[in-house]
Amino acid sequence: MAADPSLAAAPVSLESALVRIGEDIDRLFGLALSIPADPRARLFEAMRHAAIGGGKRLRPLLVTAACGLFHVDRARALRVGLAVECIHVYSLIHDDLPCMDDDDLRRGKPTVHKAFDEATAVLAGDSLHALAFELLADEATHEDPFVRVELVTELGRASGPAGMAGGQMMDLVAERTMLDLGAVTRLQQLKTGALIGFCLEAGGIMGRVPAEGRGPLRGYARDVGLAFQIADDLLDAEGEEAKTGKRVGKDGARGKETFVSLLGAERARRQAKLLADQAVQYLGSYGPEADLLRAIARFAVERDH
Repeated sequence: MAADPSLAAAPVSLESALVRIGEDIDRLFGLALSIPADPRARLFEAMRHAAIGGGKRLRPLLVTAACGLFHVDRARALRVGLAVECIHVYSLIHDDLPCMDDDDLRRGKPTVHKAFDEATAVLAGDSLHALAFELLADEATHEDPFVRVELVTELGRASGPAGMAGGQMMDLVAERTMLDLGAVTRLQQLKTGALIGFCLEAGGIMGRVPAEGRGPLRGYARDVGLAFQIADDLLDAEGEEAKTGKRVGKDGARGKETFVSLLGAERARRQAKLLADQAVQYLGSYGPEADLLRAIARFAVERDH
């Protein structure tokens, strides 16, 4: 498929931003998950196995990019990004369990329950979930307790039954039910989109932008989240395991409805591109400080992993 000139590379180097955020998040996980010299060592080893190395770190990158719009100190923004990544990694650990998706490979290495055991995997996920809120509640994240409370509230909403966990429940039901396009869209808005929405919302919260002034950030997050999920569906249908670092063809094997099964690959690809374009339009009131967010929107639909 010919490259679309409207998706030309943004002036900002997304590649260098991805490398930098990966290094930063790995460093912070290394510090936060120092292995103790007691019987908890295996738990910390499992958490490190899941959290350090690999992954796109898209969510913490979105947090730091959104915080950059409002000139938030990067060290503080990284703490929020680390909290989001804690939630994301915990969800992957639990999604991979035999009682859920039963996967053996994640980020190019054995899943936690394969590398360790199921009980340790559950505890590793639980502990990363707890660590996320510990990070946000700490004064090092922001001196204003009202800012910290709003961060905790919004991440709790985005990761619970009104967000990611609710979407995962809908996804489990989808294996036994035929869903239409509206239902699949709603499922993915919760399962994937809610956490991405928090990433942009967090930038506004850290920048002390009133809730009513965060509409463009929410619009961007909504469209990027759906574009990202459509791209994921395309990769599951057409991608290579060597590039994705995880098993492909899962949705088709389980008979689950996806954007690709409902729209067809080409129409789904066009829809993802349209959503990315719409996301960029929400940033019209910002200047070069939003170039990284614009680049991320394009990356969402152009990536091969």
